[in-house]
Amino acid sequence: MRRGNYGYFLLVLLIFSLFFLSCSSQNKNQVLIWHWMTDRNQAFQKLAKEYEKETGVKVRFEIFFPPNVYAQKVQAAAQAGTLPDIFGILGEKEYLASFVRRNLVVDFSPYFEEKPAWKESFISQALEVSSFSKDNIYRVKAGIYGIPIDFMNIQFLYNKELFKKAGLDPNHPPRNFAEFIAQAKLLHQKLGVEGFICGWGETWLMYSLALDFAFNIMGEKKVLDTFRGKYSYNSPGWVKVFSLFRQMKEAGIIPEGILTMANKEAEEIFANQRAAFSFNGSWCVNVYQKLNPQLNYAPCLVPKVSNAYPRKIWGGAGASFMVNAHSPRKEAAVKFLEWLTQKKQQDFLIRATNNLPAIKEAPDNLGLVLKEFRKGIDYVTHPNLWPVYEKPKVIEKFTQQLQKVILGEITPAEAAAAVEKVKLRIIKRN
Repeated sequence: MRRGNYGYFLLVLLIFSLFFLSCSSQNKNQVLIWHWMTDRNQAFQKLAKEYEKETGVKVRFEIFFPPNVYAQKVQAAAQAGTLPDIFGILGEKEYLASFVRRNLVVDFSPYFEEKPAWKESFISQALEVSSFSKDNIYRVKAGIYGIPIDFMNIQFLYNKELFKKAGLDPNHPPRNFAEFIAQAKLLHQKLGVEGFICGWGETWLMYSLALDFAFNIMGEKKVLDTFRGKYSYNSPGWVKVFSLFRQMKEAGIIPEGILTMANKEAEEIFANQRAAFSFNGSWCVNVYQKLNPQLNYAPCLVPKVSNAYPRKIWGGAGASFMVNAHSPRKEAAVKFLEWLTQKKQQDFLIRATNNLPAIKEAPDNLGLVLKEFRKGIDYVTHPNLWPVYEKPKVIEKFTQQLQKVILGEITPAEAAAAVEKVKLRIIKRN
Protein backbone atom coordinates (compact mmCIF):
# COMPACT_ATOMS: atom_id res chain seq x y z
CA MET A 1 0.00 0.00 0.00
CA ARG A 2 1.34 3.40 -0.94
CA ARG A 3 2.25 5.71 2.00
CA GLY A 4 -0.38 8.31 1.03
CA ASN A 5 -3.12 5.71 0.78
CA TYR A 6 -2.02 4.15 4.06
CA GLY A 7 -2.36 7.50 5.82
CA TYR A 8 -5.80 7.96 4.33
CA PHE A 9 -6.77 4.46 5.48
CA LEU A 10 -5.69 5.27 9.05
CA LEU A 11 -7.71 8.50 9.02
CA VAL A 12 -10.85 6.67 7.84
CA LEU A 13 -10.28 3.98 10.47
CA LEU A 14 -9.93 6.65 13.20
CA ILE A 15 -13.14 8.40 12.16
CA PHE A 16 -14.99 5.08 12.04
CA SER A 17 -13.66 4.14 15.50
CA LEU A 18 -14.76 7.48 17.01
CA PHE A 19 -18.19 7.08 15.44
CA PHE A 20 -18.47 3.52 16.76
CA LEU A 21 -17.45 4.60 20.27
CA SER A 22 -19.94 7.47 20.18
CA CYS A 23 -22.73 5.15 19.16
CA SER A 24 -21.79 2.42 21.60
CA SER A 25 -21.65 4.93 24.49
CA GLN A 26 -25.38 5.49 24.04
CA ASN A 27 -26.72 1.97 24.50
CA LYS A 28 -30.20 1.51 23.11
CA ASN A 29 -31.43 0.15 26.43
CA GLN A 30 -30.25 3.01 28.61
CA VAL A 31 -30.85 6.73 29.06
CA LEU A 32 -27.62 8.75 29.06
CA ILE A 33 -27.40 11.98 31.09
CA TRP A 34 -24.59 14.55 31.08
CA HIS A 35 -24.15 16.93 34.01
CA TRP A 36 -21.56 19.06 35.86
CA MET A 37 -22.82 18.84 39.49
CA THR A 38 -20.08 17.27 41.61
CA ASP A 39 -22.07 17.73 44.82
CA ARG A 40 -24.95 15.71 43.40
CA ASN A 41 -23.16 12.99 41.44
CA GLN A 42 -23.25 10.36 44.17
CA ALA A 43 -26.95 11.02 44.79
CA PHE A 44 -27.67 10.78 41.07
CA GLN A 45 -25.94 7.39 40.89
CA LYS A 46 -28.10 6.07 43.75
CA LEU A 47 -31.26 7.37 42.11
CA ALA A 48 -30.27 5.74 38.81
CA LYS A 49 -29.97 2.35 40.53
CA GLU A 50 -33.32 2.86 42.24
CA TYR A 51 -35.00 3.76 38.93
CA GLU A 52 -33.57 0.69 37.22
CA LYS A 53 -34.79 -1.46 40.11
CA GLU A 54 -38.31 0.02 39.84
CA THR A 55 -38.67 0.15 36.05
CA GLY A 56 -35.97 -2.01 34.46
CA VAL A 57 -34.69 1.03 32.56
CA LYS A 58 -30.98 1.72 32.98
CA VAL A 59 -29.96 5.35 33.49
CA ARG A 60 -26.32 6.40 33.24
CA PHE A 61 -25.09 9.74 34.61
CA GLU A 62 -21.81 11.07 33.21
CA ILE A 63 -20.15 14.03 34.92
CA PHE A 64 -17.84 16.60 33.31
CA PHE A 65 -16.13 19.23 35.44
CA PRO A 66 -15.42 22.13 35.83
CA PRO A 67 -18.57 23.79 34.46
CA ASN A 68 -16.75 25.59 31.63
CA VAL A 69 -15.40 22.24 30.36
CA TYR A 70 -18.91 20.79 30.58
CA ALA A 71 -20.38 23.77 28.69
CA GLN A 72 -17.79 23.37 25.90
CA LYS A 73 -18.61 19.66 25.60
CA VAL A 74 -22.32 20.39 25.24
CA GLN A 75 -21.62 23.06 22.62
CA ALA A 76 -19.40 20.70 20.60
CA ALA A 77 -21.96 17.88 20.85
CA ALA A 78 -24.74 20.21 19.70
CA GLN A 79 -22.72 21.10 16.60
CA ALA A 80 -21.79 17.48 15.90
CA GLY A 81 -25.26 16.08 16.56
CA THR A 82 -24.03 13.84 19.41
CA LEU A 83 -25.94 15.21 22.39
CA PRO A 84 -26.97 12.66 25.04
CA ASP A 85 -30.59 11.90 25.84
CA ILE A 86 -30.68 14.33 28.77
CA PHE A 87 -28.36 17.25 29.50
CA GLY A 88 -28.25 20.67 31.16
CA ILE A 89 -27.50 23.98 29.47
CA LEU A 90 -25.25 26.45 31.28
CA GLY A 91 -25.45 30.10 30.26
CA GLU A 92 -27.83 32.96 29.66
CA LYS A 93 -31.35 32.42 28.35
CA GLU A 94 -30.23 33.53 24.91
CA TYR A 95 -28.02 30.43 24.81
CA LEU A 96 -30.99 28.18 25.60
CA ALA A 97 -32.94 30.03 22.89
CA SER A 98 -30.25 29.06 20.36
CA PHE A 99 -30.93 25.38 21.15
CA VAL A 100 -34.66 25.96 20.70
CA ARG A 101 -34.10 27.64 17.32
CA ARG A 102 -32.11 24.63 16.13
CA ASN A 103 -34.78 22.22 17.36
CA LEU A 104 -32.30 20.52 19.71
CA VAL A 105 -34.46 20.39 22.86
CA VAL A 106 -37.89 18.98 23.62
CA ASP A 107 -40.82 21.29 24.39
CA PHE A 108 -42.45 19.80 27.50
CA SER A 109 -45.72 21.69 26.97
CA PRO A 110 -47.53 18.71 25.35
CA TYR A 111 -46.46 16.45 28.21
CA PHE A 112 -47.76 18.96 30.75
CA GLU A 113 -51.05 19.20 28.87
CA GLU A 114 -51.41 15.43 29.20
CA LYS A 115 -50.39 15.55 32.87
CA PRO A 116 -51.33 18.99 34.26
CA ALA A 117 -50.67 17.82 37.82
CA TRP A 118 -46.99 17.37 36.95
CA LYS A 119 -46.69 20.97 35.80
CA GLU A 120 -48.69 22.23 38.79
CA SER A 121 -46.32 20.45 41.17
CA PHE A 122 -43.43 22.81 40.35
CA ILE A 123 -42.60 26.17 41.90
CA SER A 124 -43.61 28.42 39.01
CA GLN A 125 -40.48 30.59 39.14
CA ALA A 126 -38.30 27.49 38.78
CA LEU A 127 -40.19 26.34 35.70
CA GLU A 128 -40.16 29.81 34.14
CA VAL A 129 -36.35 29.90 33.96
CA SER A 130 -36.45 27.52 30.96
CA SER A 131 -39.75 28.78 29.55
CA PHE A 132 -40.52 31.22 26.74
CA SER A 133 -43.78 33.13 26.59
CA LYS A 134 -45.61 34.19 23.46
CA ASP A 135 -43.95 37.09 21.58
CA ASN A 136 -40.75 36.74 23.64
CA ILE A 137 -37.70 38.90 22.87
CA TYR A 138 -35.71 35.82 21.83
CA ARG A 139 -38.12 35.17 18.95
CA VAL A 140 -38.49 31.47 19.64
CA LYS A 141 -41.57 29.29 19.85
CA ALA A 142 -43.39 29.63 23.16
CA GLY A 143 -42.88 26.59 25.33
CA ILE A 144 -41.25 24.96 28.35
CA TYR A 145 -37.86 23.52 27.45
CA GLY A 146 -36.36 22.41 30.77
CA ILE A 147 -37.29 20.50 33.91
CA PRO A 148 -35.93 22.05 37.14
CA ILE A 149 -34.53 19.60 39.66
CA ASP A 150 -33.98 22.11 42.46
CA PHE A 151 -34.56 25.74 43.39
CA MET A 152 -32.26 28.48 44.68
CA ASN A 153 -32.27 32.07 45.83
CA ILE A 154 -29.61 34.49 47.07
CA GLN A 155 -29.99 36.34 50.37
CA PHE A 156 -28.03 38.01 53.14
CA LEU A 157 -26.62 35.66 55.77
CA TYR A 158 -25.77 36.54 59.36
CA ASN A 159 -23.90 34.67 62.09
CA LYS A 160 -26.26 34.19 65.04
CA GLU A 161 -23.49 33.16 67.43
CA LEU A 162 -21.53 36.36 66.73
CA PHE A 163 -24.74 38.33 67.26
CA LYS A 164 -25.05 36.84 70.75
CA LYS A 165 -21.41 37.60 71.60
CA ALA A 166 -21.85 41.23 70.53
CA GLY A 167 -25.04 41.64 72.58
CA LEU A 168 -27.38 41.68 69.57
CA ASP A 169 -30.62 39.72 69.30
CA PRO A 170 -29.83 36.64 67.12
CA ASN A 171 -33.47 36.41 66.05
CA HIS A 172 -33.64 39.96 64.71
CA PRO A 173 -31.48 40.52 61.61
CA PRO A 174 -31.32 44.05 60.15
CA ARG A 175 -34.60 45.36 58.78
CA ASN A 176 -33.06 48.15 56.72
CA PHE A 177 -29.72 49.30 55.33
CA ALA A 178 -29.00 51.68 58.21
CA GLU A 179 -29.47 48.89 60.76
CA PHE A 180 -27.23 46.60 58.69
CA ILE A 181 -24.42 49.18 58.62
CA ALA A 182 -24.77 49.81 62.38
CA GLN A 183 -24.78 46.11 63.28
CA ALA A 184 -21.88 45.25 60.97
CA LYS A 185 -19.78 48.12 62.41
CA LEU A 186 -20.55 47.01 65.96
CA LEU A 187 -19.62 43.39 65.23
CA HIS A 188 -16.42 44.48 63.51
CA GLN A 189 -15.36 46.80 66.32
CA LYS A 190 -16.39 44.55 69.23
CA LEU A 191 -15.26 41.15 67.92
CA GLY A 192 -12.64 42.02 65.32
CA VAL A 193 -14.44 40.09 62.57
CA GLU A 194 -15.22 41.39 59.09
CA GLY A 195 -18.57 43.12 59.03
CA PHE A 196 -19.45 41.79 55.58
CA ILE A 197 -17.84 39.29 53.22
CA CYS A 198 -18.68 38.19 49.68
CA GLY A 199 -16.86 36.87 46.63
CA TRP A 200 -17.02 40.08 44.62
CA GLY A 201 -14.10 38.88 42.50
CA GLU A 202 -16.97 37.05 40.79
CA THR A 203 -18.66 40.22 39.61
CA TRP A 204 -22.07 38.64 38.98
CA LEU A 205 -22.54 38.45 42.76
CA MET A 206 -21.90 42.16 43.12
CA TYR A 207 -24.20 42.89 40.17
CA SER A 208 -27.04 40.78 41.60
CA LEU A 209 -26.88 42.67 44.90
CA ALA A 210 -26.88 45.99 43.02
CA LEU A 211 -30.04 44.95 41.16
CA ASP A 212 -31.69 43.88 44.43
CA PHE A 213 -31.11 47.43 45.67
CA ALA A 214 -32.29 48.88 42.35
CA PHE A 215 -35.62 47.02 42.41
CA ASN A 216 -36.26 48.25 45.96
CA ILE A 217 -35.35 51.87 45.10
CA MET A 218 -36.90 52.26 41.63
CA GLY A 219 -39.30 49.36 41.15
CA GLU A 220 -39.32 46.70 38.47
CA LYS A 221 -40.70 48.89 35.67
CA LYS A 222 -37.95 51.53 35.85
CA VAL A 223 -35.20 48.89 36.13
CA LEU A 224 -36.46 47.02 33.07
CA ASP A 225 -37.07 50.31 31.24
CA THR A 226 -33.40 51.10 31.88
CA PHE A 227 -32.48 47.91 30.03
CA ARG A 228 -34.85 48.92 27.23
CA GLY A 229 -33.11 52.30 26.97
CA LYS A 230 -36.17 54.23 28.17
CA TYR A 231 -34.80 55.21 31.59
CA SER A 232 -31.37 56.67 32.27
CA TYR A 233 -28.58 55.31 34.43
CA ASN A 234 -28.01 58.98 35.28
CA SER A 235 -31.21 58.97 37.32
CA PRO A 236 -31.07 59.52 41.12
CA GLY A 237 -32.13 55.91 41.72
CA TRP A 238 -29.10 54.40 39.98
CA VAL A 239 -26.78 56.94 41.60
CA LYS A 240 -28.15 55.80 44.97
CA VAL A 241 -27.42 52.16 44.09
CA PHE A 242 -23.75 53.04 43.53
CA SER A 243 -23.67 55.11 46.71
CA LEU A 244 -24.82 52.20 48.90
CA PHE A 245 -21.68 50.25 48.05
CA ARG A 246 -19.54 53.30 48.82
CA GLN A 247 -21.28 53.59 52.20
CA MET A 248 -20.31 50.01 53.01
CA LYS A 249 -16.68 50.81 52.24
CA GLU A 250 -16.68 54.08 54.21
CA ALA A 251 -18.22 52.31 57.21
CA GLY A 252 -15.18 50.02 57.30
CA ILE A 253 -17.22 46.81 57.16
CA ILE A 254 -15.75 45.25 54.00
CA PRO A 255 -12.14 44.02 53.67
CA GLU A 256 -9.58 45.49 51.28
CA GLY A 257 -9.38 42.38 49.10
CA ILE A 258 -13.10 41.87 48.57
CA LEU A 259 -12.98 42.95 44.90
CA THR A 260 -10.59 40.13 43.98
CA MET A 261 -12.01 37.51 46.34
CA ALA A 262 -13.49 34.30 44.91
CA ASN A 263 -16.75 33.18 46.46
CA LYS A 264 -15.13 29.97 47.70
CA GLU A 265 -12.72 32.04 49.80
CA ALA A 266 -15.56 34.19 51.11
CA GLU A 267 -17.49 31.04 52.06
CA GLU A 268 -14.50 29.75 54.03
CA ILE A 269 -14.19 33.05 55.92
CA PHE A 270 -17.88 33.07 56.85
CA ALA A 271 -17.85 29.36 57.74
CA ASN A 272 -14.90 29.93 60.07
CA GLN A 273 -16.84 32.74 61.84
CA ARG A 274 -14.48 35.47 60.72
CA ALA A 275 -17.29 37.54 59.18
CA ALA A 276 -20.67 38.60 60.58
CA PHE A 277 -22.62 39.03 57.33
CA SER A 278 -22.40 37.59 53.84
CA PHE A 279 -24.38 37.49 50.59
CA ASN A 280 -24.74 34.02 49.14
CA GLY A 281 -27.15 31.56 47.58
CA SER A 282 -29.05 28.65 49.12
CA TRP A 283 -26.41 26.28 47.72
CA CYS A 284 -24.21 27.54 50.58
CA VAL A 285 -26.07 25.28 53.03
CA ASN A 286 -24.27 22.27 51.58
CA VAL A 287 -20.96 24.16 51.50
CA TYR A 288 -21.13 25.31 55.13
CA GLN A 289 -22.26 21.86 56.27
CA LYS A 290 -18.96 20.48 54.96
CA LEU A 291 -16.80 23.38 56.15
CA ASN A 292 -18.31 23.83 59.62
CA PRO A 293 -21.29 21.65 60.63
CA GLN A 294 -21.66 23.62 63.87
CA LEU A 295 -22.05 27.02 62.18
CA ASN A 296 -25.02 28.86 63.65
CA TYR A 297 -26.36 31.19 60.96
CA ALA A 298 -29.52 32.16 59.11
CA PRO A 299 -30.54 33.87 55.86
CA CYS A 300 -32.53 37.10 55.75
CA LEU A 301 -33.84 39.30 52.98
CA VAL A 302 -31.50 41.95 51.60
CA PRO A 303 -31.89 44.95 53.96
CA LYS A 304 -34.52 47.42 52.81
CA VAL A 305 -33.07 50.61 51.30
CA SER A 306 -36.38 52.24 50.37
CA ASN A 307 -40.06 52.10 51.28
CA ALA A 308 -41.09 52.97 47.74
CA TYR A 309 -41.12 49.47 46.21
CA PRO A 310 -41.06 45.81 47.31
CA ARG A 311 -37.76 44.04 47.80
CA LYS A 312 -36.61 41.47 45.24
CA ILE A 313 -33.94 38.77 45.44
CA TRP A 314 -32.30 36.71 42.72
CA GLY A 315 -33.56 33.15 42.42
CA GLY A 316 -35.06 30.44 40.25
CA ALA A 317 -34.13 26.96 39.12
CA GLY A 318 -30.77 25.94 40.49
CA ALA A 319 -30.31 23.36 37.73
CA SER A 320 -32.56 22.18 34.92
CA PHE A 321 -32.41 19.22 32.56
CA MET A 322 -33.30 19.30 28.87
CA VAL A 323 -34.17 16.35 26.64
CA ASN A 324 -32.50 15.88 23.24
CA ALA A 325 -35.25 16.40 20.64
CA HIS A 326 -33.53 13.95 18.27
CA SER A 327 -32.96 11.18 20.80
CA PRO A 328 -34.51 7.80 19.96
CA ARG A 329 -35.01 7.43 23.73
CA LYS A 330 -36.87 10.74 24.05
CA GLU A 331 -39.99 9.26 25.67
CA ALA A 332 -37.94 7.24 28.15
CA ALA A 333 -35.97 10.38 29.03
CA VAL A 334 -39.14 12.38 29.75
CA LYS A 335 -40.49 9.56 31.94
CA PHE A 336 -37.29 9.51 33.96
CA LEU A 337 -37.44 13.29 34.57
CA GLU A 338 -41.05 12.96 35.68
CA TRP A 339 -39.96 10.29 38.18
CA LEU A 340 -36.96 12.37 39.32
CA THR A 341 -39.19 15.34 40.22
CA GLN A 342 -41.68 13.41 42.33
CA LYS A 343 -41.73 14.07 46.08
CA LYS A 344 -39.90 10.89 47.14
CA GLN A 345 -36.95 11.60 44.86
CA GLN A 346 -36.94 15.31 45.65
CA ASP A 347 -36.83 14.51 49.37
CA PHE A 348 -33.86 12.22 48.79
CA LEU A 349 -31.98 14.92 46.84
CA ILE A 350 -32.54 17.39 49.70
CA ARG A 351 -31.15 14.97 52.27
CA ALA A 352 -28.17 14.18 50.05
CA THR A 353 -27.31 17.65 48.74
CA ASN A 354 -28.97 20.28 51.00
CA ASN A 355 -30.61 22.06 48.07
CA LEU A 356 -34.14 23.44 47.94
CA PRO A 357 -36.65 21.29 46.01
CA ALA A 358 -38.09 22.42 42.70
CA ILE A 359 -41.57 21.28 43.71
CA LYS A 360 -44.12 23.15 45.79
CA GLU A 361 -44.77 20.38 48.30
CA ALA A 362 -42.44 21.07 51.20
CA PRO A 363 -40.45 17.99 52.20
CA ASP A 364 -40.63 16.61 55.70
CA ASN A 365 -36.89 16.86 56.29
CA LEU A 366 -36.19 20.47 55.31
CA GLY A 367 -33.64 21.91 57.77
CA LEU A 368 -34.07 25.21 59.60
CA VAL A 369 -31.77 27.20 57.31
CA LEU A 370 -33.35 25.84 54.13
CA LYS A 371 -36.80 26.60 55.57
CA GLU A 372 -35.73 30.24 55.91
CA PHE A 373 -34.36 30.27 52.37
CA ARG A 374 -37.61 28.77 51.12
CA LYS A 375 -39.52 31.78 52.51
CA GLY A 376 -37.76 33.86 49.85
CA ILE A 377 -39.77 32.26 47.02
CA ASP A 378 -42.32 35.10 46.93
CA TYR A 379 -39.53 37.70 46.46
CA VAL A 380 -37.68 35.95 43.65
CA THR A 381 -36.65 37.56 40.38
CA HIS A 382 -33.93 36.68 37.87
CA PRO A 383 -32.67 37.84 34.45
CA ASN A 384 -34.00 34.60 32.94
CA LEU A 385 -37.48 35.55 34.16
CA TRP A 386 -37.48 39.09 32.74
CA PRO A 387 -39.03 40.07 29.40
CA VAL A 388 -35.89 42.08 28.60
CA TYR A 389 -32.23 41.85 29.58
CA GLU A 390 -29.29 44.22 29.77
CA LYS A 391 -26.50 44.00 27.19
CA PRO A 392 -23.32 42.24 28.43
CA LYS A 393 -21.13 45.26 27.59
CA VAL A 394 -23.29 47.49 29.79
CA ILE A 395 -23.18 44.98 32.66
CA GLU A 396 -19.40 44.79 32.31
CA LYS A 397 -19.12 48.59 32.46
CA PHE A 398 -21.53 48.71 35.42
CA THR A 399 -19.44 46.31 37.53
CA GLN A 400 -16.19 48.07 36.56
CA GLN A 401 -17.60 51.42 37.68
CA LEU A 402 -18.98 49.87 40.85
CA GLN A 403 -15.49 48.61 41.71
CA LYS A 404 -14.08 52.10 41.18
CA VAL A 405 -16.74 53.59 43.46
CA ILE A 406 -15.86 51.11 46.21
CA LEU A 407 -12.17 51.97 45.80
CA GLY A 408 -13.01 55.69 46.05
CA GLU A 409 -11.61 56.46 42.59
CA ILE A 410 -14.85 58.02 41.28
CA THR A 411 -18.13 59.28 42.70
CA PRO A 412 -21.45 57.39 42.37
CA ALA A 413 -22.68 60.09 39.96
CA GLU A 414 -19.58 59.70 37.77
CA ALA A 415 -20.07 55.92 37.73
CA ALA A 416 -23.69 56.23 36.65
CA ALA A 417 -22.76 58.71 33.89
CA ALA A 418 -20.08 56.36 32.54
CA VAL A 419 -22.53 53.46 32.35
CA GLU A 420 -25.12 55.62 30.62
CA LYS A 421 -22.52 56.67 28.05
CA VAL A 422 -21.86 53.04 27.10
CA LYS A 423 -25.59 52.32 27.06
CA LEU A 424 -26.29 55.21 24.64
CA ARG A 425 -23.42 54.12 22.39
CA ILE A 426 -24.85 50.60 22.11
CA ILE A 427 -28.39 51.93 21.45
CA LYS A 428 -27.06 54.19 18.71
CA ARG A 429 -25.11 51.34 17.14
CA ASN A 430 -28.22 49.15 17.03
